[in-house]
Amino acid sequence: MNDYRRTLLGMALLGAFKPGFAGMLVAHPAVERELNGIVHDPACQLASLSVLAIRAGEIVYEAGFGARWIDSGAQPAPALPANRDTLYRIASVSKMVTTLGLMRLIEAGKVELDTDVSAYLGFSVRNPHFPERAITLRHLLTHTASLRDDGGYSFPAGSTLKEVLTPGARLYGTGAMWANRAGPGEYFTYCNLGWGLIGTLMERVTGERFDRLMGRLLLRPLGLDAGYNVAELPPAALANLATLYRKRTTDTEIWDASGPWIAQVDDVRAKAPSAPPGIERYVIGENATPFSPTGGLRISARGLGTLMLMLMNGGLHAGQRILQPATLARMFARQWSADGKGINGDTMGGFFHDWGLGNAQFPDVPGRRLVEGFDAAGHLGDAYGLRSVFAFDAQRRNGMIVLVGGSSVDPALEPGQYSALARFEERILTSLYRHTIAAQG
Repeated sequence: MNDYRRTLLGMALLGAFKPGFAGMLVAHPAVERELNGIVHDPACQLASLSVLAIRAGEIVYEAGFGARWIDSGAQPAPALPANRDTLYRIASVSKMVTTLGLMRLIEAGKVELDTDVSAYLGFSVRNPHFPERAITLRHLLTHTASLRDDGGYSFPAGSTLKEVLTPGARLYGTGAMWANRAGPGEYFTYCNLGWGLIGTLMERVTGERFDRLMGRLLLRPLGLDAGYNVAELPPAALANLATLYRKRTTDTEIWDASGPWIAQVDDVRAKAPSAPPGIERYVIGENATPFSPTGGLRISARGLGTLMLMLMNGGLHAGQRILQPATLARMFARQWSADGKGINGDTMGGFFHDWGLGNAQFPDVPGRRLVEGFDAAGHLGDAYGLRSVFAFDAQRRNGMIVLVGGSSVDPALEPGQYSALARFEERILTSLYRHTIAAQG
C-alpha cells in the first residue's frame, strides 16, 4: 500500500482550516515516520489511519495515512488516500456522542436520569428476575441496567423493543437479554442493547427520528458533516467515507495476512448507500436500533476534534452554548469503578475499569491508563475492523483521536504490552502523545 499521508504544514499553507482549528500547527516528522511505520508494519498492516492531537486546547497535529478505499478487482483502480476529513463508522465512540445528545434533552427537562425509563418508553421495562426494581437512564448509561447482549442488540425496522424485552412477546425468545444473578444497579456489564433503548427513548420524548434528532441536537450546531444514517450524508462527505477492511472473510474468522483487503462495511463504491432496510415500516419511538445509536455514527477525526474542543471549552462552540458546564461535569463524573475482584462488574479483559455517564475513564495509573502521563476520559470503539479512540484530559485540555480502518491480522493476536488495547493502538497513542503533547513542555 502506498503512503498517502499529508503533512500538516502543507495543509496550513493551503488555508484549509475551519474556525476552531486555528491553532499553531507545525510539522512533526518524528511522529510522521513512526505512524507511517505502524501503518505499514509487515507484522500487522493497517488499511487506513486518521489521527488528531490537541494540546492545551489547540489542535497541534492531524494527519491521514493509508487508504480509505482499496480496489481489489482483477484490474484494480488506484487506491484513495485517507486524509484529515475522511469519515469512518466509529463504532462505540458513537455511544458517547449519543449521550451528549441525551444530555441536551436532560437540560431541556425532557427526561431525568433517575426516573423509571418505562415512563418514557410507554411500556414496562423490567428484568423479570428482579421485577420490583426500576431501570433508569443512569443504569443504562453506566451499563448496570442488568441488560445483556446475548439476545441481540439490533432489530429490523418494523419490529419494536417492546416485543424484544417483554416476556412472552414475539421477539423475546429465551429472555437471554436479562441477567438473572444481578439486578439493576448491582453489576457492570458492557451492553450495546442499552443504547438501543436510549435512542428509542430519545425518539419517544421528542417525536423525531433518531438520526435526524442527533443532527438537530448536536451535529448541525457543531457544523459537522456527519451522521448516523449513511444515506443522508452530503455528497462530499460520502465521497470521503472510509471503507472498513480486514484481511478476513466477512462471515468467518479466517484471516490471511498475505491476502487481499476485504471490505467489511461502507464500500459505497461497490454499492450505493441506502437507508436501513425496511425504513418504510419505521415507527418513531418503537425501535431506534436500525440507526445504531450504539455504533453507527460516521464522522471524521477532524469532526471529532471539533466535538472534543467543545467539551474542553465547557460546552461552547464558536460562541454558541451547546451544553452547560454543570451538565458536562455531571456526565464525566465517575459513576462506577471495578473493585479488582470481579464482584461488582466485568472489565472485559481489562478494557473497562472506570465509567461515567456514557463514557469510559482512563486514570493515569498502571493497568488503567492509555498512555503514561495521560489521565483521560472518552470512549473506545471496535467493529468491522475499525478501532477507535476518543480520549481527552479536561483539566490540561489535551486530547487524542485515533481512527483505524482495519488490520491485516486479528488484533487479539497482537496484544498490547501494558493495556487491553491492541499493540498497534498502544504504539499509535504513545507516539502521538510523546511527540505532539508531552514533547511541547
